[in-house]
Amino acid sequence: MHAQETTFSKLVQGEKQFQVPLYQRTYSWQRDELRQLWYDVLELVEDRQEGRPNTGHFLGSVVLAPERIAAGGMQRWLVVDGQQRMTTLMLAFTALRDHHRDRGSAKKAARINDLLLVNAYQDGHDSYRLLPTQADRDAYIACVDSLPKAGGAGNVGAAYRFFTGELAEGADSVGEAWVDAVESVLGDCLSIVAITAAEGDNVYRIFESINNTGVGLSQSDLLRNYLFMCLPSRGEDVYRKRWLPMQELLGPSNLELLVWLDLVVGGNSRARQSEIYRDQKKRLEPLGGDEEALEAEIARFSLRADRLMRILEPERETDPQLRAVLERLSRWGGQTHYPPALHLLDLVDEGSTTAAEATTALEYAESYMVRRLFAGLSTTGSNRVFMELPKELDKEGTPSEAVRRFLSRNRTGARVWPGDEAVRDAIRTRPFYKTGRSNQRFQILRRLEESYASAEPVDYGKAQLTVEHVLPQRPAQQWFDLLAEEAGDEESPEEIHALFVHTLGNLTLSGENARLSNHPFRRKQELLDSSALRMNQRIAAQGGWGRREILARAEELADRAVELWPGPLDGVVHADDEWAGWRELREILLAVPAGTWTSYGDLAALIGTSAIAVGNHVSAKTGLHCAYRVLTADGRIAGGFRWTDDRHSGDPRLVLEAEGVPFDANGRALKSHRLSASDLAVLVGKEVPEEQLPGTAPQGGDEKTEGTAARFEALLRDNQPPEVVEGVLAAMRFWEEQGGYQVYGKSNETSCFPTVDAGRPNAPRALWPIALYPVTGTAEVVFQYLKRRPPFDDEPLRRALMQRFNTVDGIDLAEAKLDLRPSFPLEVFADHGEEIRAVLEWFVHEVALAEARRPFDDVDQAVL
Repeated sequence: MHAQETTFSKLVQGEKQFQVPLYQRTYSWQRDELRQLWYDVLELVEDRQEGRPNTGHFLGSVVLAPERIAAGGMQRWLVVDGQQRMTTLMLAFTALRDHHRDRGSAKKAARINDLLLVNAYQDGHDSYRLLPTQADRDAYIACVDSLPKAGGAGNVGAAYRFFTGELAEGADSVGEAWVDAVESVLGDCLSIVAITAAEGDNVYRIFESINNTGVGLSQSDLLRNYLFMCLPSRGEDVYRKRWLPMQELLGPSNLELLVWLDLVVGGNSRARQSEIYRDQKKRLEPLGGDEEALEAEIARFSLRADRLMRILEPERETDPQLRAVLERLSRWGGQTHYPPALHLLDLVDEGSTTAAEATTALEYAESYMVRRLFAGLSTTGSNRVFMELPKELDKEGTPSEAVRRFLSRNRTGARVWPGDEAVRDAIRTRPFYKTGRSNQRFQILRRLEESYASAEPVDYGKAQLTVEHVLPQRPAQQWFDLLAEEAGDEESPEEIHALFVHTLGNLTLSGENARLSNHPFRRKQELLDSSALRMNQRIAAQGGWGRREILARAEELADRAVELWPGPLDGVVHADDEWAGWRELREILLAVPAGTWTSYGDLAALIGTSAIAVGNHVSAKTGLHCAYRVLTADGRIAGGFRWTDDRHSGDPRLVLEAEGVPFDANGRALKSHRLSASDLAVLVGKEVPEEQLPGTAPQGGDEKTEGTAARFEALLRDNQPPEVVEGVLAAMRFWEEQGGYQVYGKSNETSCFPTVDAGRPNAPRALWPIALYPVTGTAEVVFQYLKRRPPFDDEPLRRALMQRFNTVDGIDLAEAKLDLRPSFPLEVFADHGEEIRAVLEWFVHEVALAEARRPFDDVDQAVL
């Protein structure tokens, strides 16, 4: 075997082909892996544009085995290991090529195509520099060949859409020079070690040995070994008194976190957690063999370990005000606030500032995150902002002044701290329920409730509160009748509902979610009036509940919000010329897969405006990507449609049909291919509130109990015909005979999840193929969640599940929804119960088969 460090562009250039063998997994990178790579790329791009030394980034290794020489002298290589990285980079360059072509840079596009993507003088499959496994091949070729189905469902299509969206957003924000820098970084600054096997080597044995090794040393393990190698005389004593207590206090993962934070707080705002050993070693090397200085460094680590524990477990903090803000930040989730929080605790403990000053500084940091959530701004870049904060704390003025001054800088939209008017407008109009994470939405509502200073504070640890819609998500007809009284000439009750149902003014906290359900407001008033929460009592005091009341409550909550979370310094301009919702609209359209469509109303509900406003914007905006995939609510192409880009022409229906969207005889796109507002939110990485699915802590579903099972059955009998009821219940009895059980949701509509346990007995893993909704009368096939759970994280297995469902009459799951939650009517259980039971039996069999294979497949699960 031979190893050589190279770059991606050098690796793939020339007449060659890299073929992924059948024993490799299908392409499995999802948004998290793509984002991590993208963040690394953006750091290198920023270094390059600001003239800093570019150290590059080690992407990993690729193991190749030579295959036969093809006609014309083309060398074939088997990709033994590293296909995930290679496929990802090929898709990134495909998106780059298409970006250049769309922006009129034909030469740049041709260069990428001919040098990196294809072998121009080869035919058929030989023309592709990378040839994925058969399961991924069609989706990959569609992207490289720019076929209509490029960017469709599945991980390959999703990766292509991810890079397409990021490039478009970056180009619009920064300019085309930035795109050129991205291309340079992807091709020349990502270091790869290419390991080539000799002819005759057993490549599968190589594959096994690479992916079946023991647990490697962590970054903190490497640092510990280096430090104590440099302490030959003091090592044992220092280890026992300093290092071991710190290690036992923090545990392995938090020790690693501490070592990284130490670099960031020390001024290295670009420290990567994957390279902390290298950076710490570089920092410590000047100390040489000075054992006293090295012991002092370990003592400093030990002091910071105690401070880090006050961040991780705020109850350790003795100052009540500082403890309160640390608790709020802890409940907010994530590690974004860790760097400034650790440095502020350094300053407090050293006597350089007061606990009150540190509290105020952290409150500004908290406000920055909360206000950005209100405004629907991306969290991208927030980590970098907070990594830069520690060095600002040592500048002139108090720490709180430094934090506020730094966060108030007039930045681009990517890092802006929204002012009061922006927050007020967002609270009035934006769909708050679809913004941020569920715990973050809960914490905002909790803080707003606490601001009323009730004489009997709520015990949030025991109350088991959830977020409740006053105007229901799925309202009964009498709700629409009330909304119709407020509708204008060109408004429908459904449009008013879509505009306001998810806004903050319509949301509250309640422990009576199931009882409140979608009842009329009069019934909800009785329950809310008896609540201990002041917010609920104020809602119950209203005479009715519609647009006027929701907007009035939004104004009240906005007044409290701008006081609770103070904004940037006065005089700093933060408004962009363009409304943030239109930027969000572009991002959403870039994420819509080929083979699907959405409506003006679905887009409006997600970005917080009206369907008419979306229609006017889409028709007027030049160069809007995939605007032809936006149709009227009934699936028709809008009257007066015109193309706004240079890639398409002619009848938009023909383009949609080529992508896989079927139309009926009346010219309407089929609803099975429509993306709802919730589907769109998933595609752009927004967290959609789960209907208390199995295993979704901390507010997961209940296993089968008399109360929940009876409520599900009662709702089913009240809302569905007898034959449907019997079909569904028969399927659930059959499920139990297969060894499964039911889990029931806690939301308004008590849903049912036929669940089976997989995994080892001491670590069971819940799997469920469908979710049943007794009131709306639908069954969702939960591909969105299965894709993260073995064995259905394997895309071909999810496709097989879809195909089996689609053989049942009455079920038509769109292939383009393989990453979402397509549904079919419960009526199918009445007429085709036997076929449904056969699919459920197959699902259980596949889970059992995967578990039986698991000791032999652990090697495959490790493949990158």
